[in-house]
Formats: sequence, C-alpha cells, structure tokens
Amino acid sequence: MNTARSGIKIIVCIMLAAMLTMAGCASSSSNVYTYEQTMQAQTVDTGTVESVKSVIIQASNPPVAGGAIGGVTGGVIGSSVGQGHGRGVATIVGALAGAAIGAAIEHEAGTKNGLEIVVNLDSYRTIVVVQEADAPIFPGDRVRVLTAPDGTTRISK
Repeated sequence: MNTARSGIKIIVCIMLAAMLTMAGCASSSSNVYTYEQTMQAQTVDTGTVESVKSVIIQASNPPVAGGAIGGVTGGVIGSSVGQGHGRGVATIVGALAGAAIGAAIEHEAGTKNGLEIVVNLDSYRTIVVVQEADAPIFPGDRVRVLTAPDGTTRISK
C-alpha cells in the first residue's frame, strides 16, 4: 500500500512539472528573444509614442494539455480513495475536478499583461504594436521599433 501511494505521488509530481513547464513557453516580451531570432539583422525605425493602453494577452490555444494532465492526475488520486463502487466514483470525480483545475491553471499561465503602443514614426507612418508590459513605456517617449525578418515587431527605448 505504501508503495502504491509513493507511485501516485511520483506521477502527480511529474504531471505537475510537465504542466508548469508547458505554461510559459511563448513570450511576447520586448526583452526576450527566441534562439531563432538571434543573429538576424532587424530593421530599426524611430518614433514617438502617441498612446499606451493596458491590454490582456491571452494564449490563442485552448487549455487542452492542462486539462488532460489535470484529469489524469485527478483520476489517479481519486482511484486511491475508497473501495469498490466508491473507488469508481472517486476516480471519476477526481478526474473531472483535476481536468477543471488543470485547464484553469493553464489558462491563467497563458494570460499576460500587455501594452498596446501607438507610435508615430519619424517616417510619418503610425503603427500599433502589442507586447508584454515588461518595460515602462509612456506617451511622449522616444522609442526604437525593431522589426525582424519574420515580421515580429517590438518597441524598446
């Protein structure tokens, strides 16, 4: 019995670690570059920030992995509770609760605070860039607009 509980604890820890690892994979930060974005020339424009608006950046994919991992984890935990018919009910309830909790955790981890930044470029164009709110940017700031070959654009001071 003690060995079964230890096995369950190990499974739960592995699944939780996998869920947390998947939660923060993508970034829309002005300060974070992927490996593929390094050592590539970027075009640089300069301009003045016209306005800044707080927005929420939400992951575009539904929280499937978190729900699946949470469901399996909840089912495993539930199956260790009770005996007979009660064990089956506990497994189902544990799986449903785990799926709901896992999906909520993944959704929350995929949501970030962002900024919608309107920039009047020195070339007399106006652009809007949305990025993570990880650097203070205010109306009137002089900024650089960096555009990578893949079209990724970020604002920096």
